[in-house]
Amino acid sequence: MPDATVAPSLLVFGGGWLGRAAGHEALRRGGRAVLTSRDADRRAALSAEGAGAIDPDDAPALADAVAGASAILICAPPVADGCPGLKAMAPVLSAAAVRPDWIGYVSSTAVYGDRGGGWALEDSELNAASLEGARRVRAERDWLEAGQVMGLTVQLFRLPGLYGPGRSPLDRLRDGTARIVRKPGQVFNRVHVDDVVSGLFASMARPRPGAAYILCDDDPAPADVVMEGAARRLGLPLPPEVDLDDPSVSDAMRRFYRDSKRLSNARAKAELGWRPKYPSWRDGLEALIRKGS
Repeated sequence: MPDATVAPSLLVFGGGWLGRAAGHEALRRGGRAVLTSRDADRRAALSAEGAGAIDPDDAPALADAVAGASAILICAPPVADGCPGLKAMAPVLSAAAVRPDWIGYVSSTAVYGDRGGGWALEDSELNAASLEGARRVRAERDWLEAGQVMGLTVQLFRLPGLYGPGRSPLDRLRDGTARIVRKPGQVFNRVHVDDVVSGLFASMARPRPGAAYILCDDDPAPADVVMEGAARRLGLPLPPEVDLDDPSVSDAMRRFYRDSKRLSNARAKAELGWRPKYPSWRDGLEALIRKGS
């Protein structure tokens, strides 16, 4: 099993939902966490939670954070000209006297495109069919090339749809925004945010330059099955059934429906000693209900 005592000095580029969760885990383990955000209110909130918070455009502050980091996690999504984290930190990393032990780039399983319900593994062909997926492919390549050029230990983490406290089918059912879309043959995996964080820290304990890992649950399932199961568990009526092009369906949800695939997390289990605490969406939703989330 991975070393549960890893307490890094963690720099997170992109202090959003996942980055914040990773920062909290570093602090819980007795380490340090510095997160970036361009939003002043978010930086104030992060500071109140015990983390360092910097504006990524503040070059001196970013250089200090890189110099003090044993691990760097990139959570910011790519944009048209590549990964903003790499663009901001490449000059700093090149000039740094001390390099981090571990760099993790958070990517997406959108890099695989549609598999027609078939399986995707880390070594499967990358065949992104969306702009988001294509940008992720480029960002992965750029980070791996930077790692080779600068001698950095870069790992990739390909994630499906995340859920967790405040962001799950339970919340959409409760606030009335849930919808059921049926697409025959559609299937995909999910992953609880806590399981992503545990996978990241397992990798910090066992770094492997150039490795890619899929972090996902063990239970690929259609979205309509998950939503119906969540509604039954809450004792709520089923939400309206709509077509995929209905205005009430979010753009994020439409992106999930473009591709149908099953994901394997076998490499993360074998190489990192990682196991999802919530191997099925049922386990994850049940835990959220118990916690009142």
